[in-house]
Amino acid sequence: MSVAVAALIVLAVFAIIVIGSAVRILREYERGVIFRLGRLIAQKGPGLILLIPIIDRMVRVDLRTVTLNIPPQEVITRDNVPASVNAVCYFRVIDPNRAIVEVENFLVATSQIAQTTLRSVLGKAELDQLLSERERLNESLQKIIDEQTEPWGVKVTTVEIKDVEIPEQMQRAMARQAEAERERRAKIINSEGEYQAAQKLADAADIISENPATLQLRYLQTLLEMGVNQNTTIVFPVPLDMFKAFQGIGGGGPVGEDGSADQGGERPPRRSPEDPSVPPGSDKPGLDDLEADLGSDKPGSDDPEAELPPSRS
Repeated sequence: MSVAVAALIVLAVFAIIVIGSAVRILREYERGVIFRLGRLIAQKGPGLILLIPIIDRMVRVDLRTVTLNIPPQEVITRDNVPASVNAVCYFRVIDPNRAIVEVENFLVATSQIAQTTLRSVLGKAELDQLLSERERLNESLQKIIDEQTEPWGVKVTTVEIKDVEIPEQMQRAMARQAEAERERRAKIINSEGEYQAAQKLADAADIISENPATLQLRYLQTLLEMGVNQNTTIVFPVPLDMFKAFQGIGGGGPVGEDGSADQGGERPPRRSPEDPSVPPGSDKPGLDDLEADLGSDKPGSDDPEAELPPSRS
């Protein structure tokens, strides 16, 4: 009796073990690749999966996106600059059957192919392209790695270059180059500003030349601006052109170009007393005639080289 009870207990335990090995539960993001006696028969999941004990074998495959960190790679660019570059790769399994059958370990294989592709692609680019054209290089890396991993049922979605490390001497050289470029741009901008200012000044000069009064107003505006600072002394140049407005005021003669009275005019002729058109009493010399006679009698008035009388000691 006791032997029969023990046999029943052993059979119950064995049945539990067999049933436990025949039942599998897969999550939503998992798939099961079923091998029966070593042959691939189907892909199952998610949910409850029943297997034939001892005959069937199942391999779980995760369909979620995998983040693969590519370790730093020593790269020599096309312009012979050494650099250390690391990147990150995002991929996921789209065909679990090929991911299990076609490659031993798709995770390790994808990591190795990503490292070799990173070195080969960046070795064909120059340092400036590596620093400024990362988007184009990322697209090229993603395309090449995806083409190589497609037979394994792996889809590479994104490859991003994370960091580029260059020698310290090269960093200082690049800093000097950037500084020189900034100085060049500053000089060009300053020259363009001077050129535009010169054009505006030329236009202003053309406008002022049409109406001289604008120059006087500008002088007065400058004087007003200088007076705001409460200066005790102001040196203000006054052009002679401002005095042309006062010509003829006070009965004076014409003013020459240098602002002095014009003395080069001819003297009016003296009238003779026999002229019948002259009224009586008008033959007396006038004030203007006397001044003219006195001016002509002065020594050296006509001859600039006339000798002056000797001075008395």
